[in-house]
Amino acid sequence: MPLKADLDAIDWKILHELQNEGRVTNVELSRRVGISAPPCLRRVKRLEDSGIIRGYRALLNAPALGMDVVAFCIVGLHHHAETELKAFADRTRLWPIVRQAWMVSGDSDFMLHCVASDLTTFQNFVIEDLASAPNVDTVRTALTIRQVKDEGLVAIG
Repeated sequence: MPLKADLDAIDWKILHELQNEGRVTNVELSRRVGISAPPCLRRVKRLEDSGIIRGYRALLNAPALGMDVVAFCIVGLHHHAETELKAFADRTRLWPIVRQAWMVSGDSDFMLHCVASDLTTFQNFVIEDLASAPNVDTVRTALTIRQVKDEGLVAIG
């Protein structure tokens, strides 16, 4: 698979370190990747400006915040015109319970990663919001038991 970005070994090291610890200081990052701080900062800025680094965020402990239910919803739509797909994708952005959403291929059209405080809140979302949304044909849900892996979204070295 061809690489879509012009990255060297140092860039890959920077990406690896930042994906593992986004709050590392530039001085520490430069030490870890083996270059001085000014060129390290320039490289990070270039990676940000090019869109390879999309942003930084804190990873929160959902159960510690009272968000105990994690579930996936697999959604099938009646109609698959581009405008209908876009309309549903836009709707997912309005639902706070939906934390991530993907348009998928196969028997279904969308997969939604949902986080809720409790089962009743999740059930109400599925029944009152998701299943009753325009153009929704089928909704299948899968409640999680426990998370067994939590890595960055891109496998790096």
